[in-house]
Amino acid sequence: MTAVTEAAERDAPAPAARDPEHVSAATWFTVFGSVIGAFIAVLNIMITNASLKDIQGALAATLEEGSFISTSYLTAEVVVIPLTGWFAMVFGLRRFMLSASVMFIVATLACALAWNLEAMLVFRAIAGLAGGTFIPLSFAVILTLLPPSKQPIGIAMFSLTATQAPAIGPALGGYLTENFGWQSIFYLQIIPTSIMFLILSWGLARSSSNLKLLRNGDWLGIASLSIALGAMIITLEEGNRKDWFESEFIQRGAMIALVFFAIFFYRQLRGPNPFINVRLLKRRNFALANAIGVILGLGLYGSVFITPLYLAQVQGYNAWQTGMTMMWFGFPQLIMVPLIVRLMKVVDLRHLVAIGSAIFAASLLINIDMSADSAYDQLRLANFIRGIGQPFLSVPLAVIATVGIEPAQVGSASGLYNLTRNLGGSIGIAFLATFLTIREHFHSNHIVESVSLYSRATLERLDGLTGYFISQGADPALAGERALRMIDAVARRESFVLAYNDCFYVMGMAFVVGVVLTYLLQSYRTPKAGPAAAAGE
Repeated sequence: MTAVTEAAERDAPAPAARDPEHVSAATWFTVFGSVIGAFIAVLNIMITNASLKDIQGALAATLEEGSFISTSYLTAEVVVIPLTGWFAMVFGLRRFMLSASVMFIVATLACALAWNLEAMLVFRAIAGLAGGTFIPLSFAVILTLLPPSKQPIGIAMFSLTATQAPAIGPALGGYLTENFGWQSIFYLQIIPTSIMFLILSWGLARSSSNLKLLRNGDWLGIASLSIALGAMIITLEEGNRKDWFESEFIQRGAMIALVFFAIFFYRQLRGPNPFINVRLLKRRNFALANAIGVILGLGLYGSVFITPLYLAQVQGYNAWQTGMTMMWFGFPQLIMVPLIVRLMKVVDLRHLVAIGSAIFAASLLINIDMSADSAYDQLRLANFIRGIGQPFLSVPLAVIATVGIEPAQVGSASGLYNLTRNLGGSIGIAFLATFLTIREHFHSNHIVESVSLYSRATLERLDGLTGYFISQGADPALAGERALRMIDAVARRESFVLAYNDCFYVMGMAFVVGVVLTYLLQSYRTPKAGPAAAAGE
């Protein structure tokens, strides 16, 4: 090299430093591919539940047996969520996500071809193991690929896709089942999963595996957590149907869950190689965000559980009609999510979470005075308001939970945060199902006291109905029996309406507690991109 060349190179301007805040279009496309997984994982449950009766009939399953079609998927999904971060370190993020995608496609296709209940349960469990990884892996991709100033946008994408699934799942499942058969709900899911696979295979960088972790893995901790979560979810799902602790099955399930949770926590706190860092829960913001996340899970999944149940039981809605009502939950989020991302740059995130909790509470409390005439119009408004509040709550809360999380702890943080939200949903649904039964019995007893054959109003109503049925051609004895059955049906309907009102009240008050918890969090605003980043954009 000549002196002239050396001087030229020495005097040349230094290359511009790569802007750490800049995110390429390819990276955004990869993030989008990952959040498709969050959508698929939730859609699988919602779309299948809408078609459960048809699947039960096709497989000659009883109502109780058919319930395990959902339980098998949900149990496997919840079990694998906290394990996902560790498995991603062992096999590499790219390899693990692509393998899970292929596994989900094959298992979902097998569900459509299932020849009996046993085969369906096995395939649903395998699909749950694969689909359960999508949620924490999507979260991990966002925290890994995006700088702090851009992470709220990624989390907003994650939140939007995950919460659109409950909005469109019932309607889509009802439409497909009615027009193309229940198998079509499984075939449909192969399309977005294949798109996710193609995007991630192109966009995710190859990552090295660390198979040595398998040799020194905390297998006792992994096994104990898997058994504990499995026993807990089955206990929660089946508890109400089996009258809770009156059943030996539920007693054994609860005992197994308690014992293995104790083993798990002991191993993670005292063991030499813990696979998940539960000490993250000692961090104030992370712990409180997880507590509020439980309330979010209760409200999100609880309202998605209670509202369709009310519409089917009291109003006689089919899956399509129910889905059209629930879709109003998704519409406002399309507008609100971009607005929230902008507000997060100028407003303390605690205020946004508090506003979201308050709006969510209001959307639930406006349904505490429903009558038997309350249907689409009333619940459409509640779902619309709920859709406004959801982004205020979910997006800033996820950001607060992950502030200051080191790259090495992303897997543990993602697993724990998504696990607590899902457990909040499972616990909330189990509680609401039991609470609904208890309150229905309570109101039924009070209504029966009022509807007495010694009551003048009851006798007049009974005479009027008997006369009506006689005028329709029934003999007096049959007319009297029909009149009694109609009065009994009305009384039962009213007791259920009052019980549903109580359920909405409990969920609403849980979010009032959430408002209080929010201000125990430490103040935080999303960092803005630097001048260089702004210029680059």
